[in-house]
Amino acid sequence: MTREIDLSLLRAFVAVAETGGMTAAGRHLNLTQAAVSQQIKRLEEFYDTELFDRSQRKPVLTHSGERLLGHAERMLSLNEELWGLMTSRGYEGEVRLGVPHDIIGVYMPPILREFSKAWPRVEISLICTPTTSLLRSLDQGEVDVILTTESKPNDRSKLLLADQLVWVGAPGGSAHERSPLPVTLGDDQCAFRAAAVKVLGGTGRDWRFTCAASEMSAFHASLEADLAVAPLLSQTVPDQLEILDTDCGLPPLPTYYINMYVAPTDPSVIAQELAKHITRSFASRFKKAA
Repeated sequence: MTREIDLSLLRAFVAVAETGGMTAAGRHLNLTQAAVSQQIKRLEEFYDTELFDRSQRKPVLTHSGERLLGHAERMLSLNEELWGLMTSRGYEGEVRLGVPHDIIGVYMPPILREFSKAWPRVEISLICTPTTSLLRSLDQGEVDVILTTESKPNDRSKLLLADQLVWVGAPGGSAHERSPLPVTLGDDQCAFRAAAVKVLGGTGRDWRFTCAASEMSAFHASLEADLAVAPLLSQTVPDQLEILDTDCGLPPLPTYYINMYVAPTDPSVIAQELAKHITRSFASRFKKAA
């Protein structure tokens, strides 16, 4: 009897194991919590064993789940590697990739890992600065491919993902109840700064900056300490923070877009291959990605 493993089930399993919850995994996969739960159930039925202990507040891997995890990660990795092997032409050289601070840690590690396996002779130079700086660098020919966080898509770019900007704070925190409202934002180049200031200004509520941090660990630390609230893309909220409910009294924030740009003048073959890889990775991980 042929036994074929559905990679989408393994992808859901790995996402739950990595994020520690069905809801968080759903955000990463752009699926509902119920859809993720159903995929885990199908995988458990396929192997006829429980993979998560659901008696805990968060799903915890069982012994069978621990045994599966490493193999599942390798199978997903091999899938990407095989795709690259069969579609690449043995390119070598350097490609310069720019990504903003706020999305690099969430999206880029698996993308860079799989690209490196598929094109081992390509050196990736990673530049991490705000969107405005990356757009200038692209126009000046200093980078080959960039990802940006912007308030709208445009004709120059490839839309990778639309994501809701949300208010975030410490779990069980009270910062959102204080007056004036303490808000942590990035520096003057922060992509979300203007949107947050605009919606707060429309409420008539008194608020104040607590700090401007462009370095994400300092940014997250101020939130985890319950010193302030801040706007983040819903997909990038770390496990130690939580999205504040809509009934907490804060104004709704707009949707933002992760766009990708390729050098407008004679992009190298390697740059084009990296752009294709990034597009494919977003499309496979986020079902509604463009």
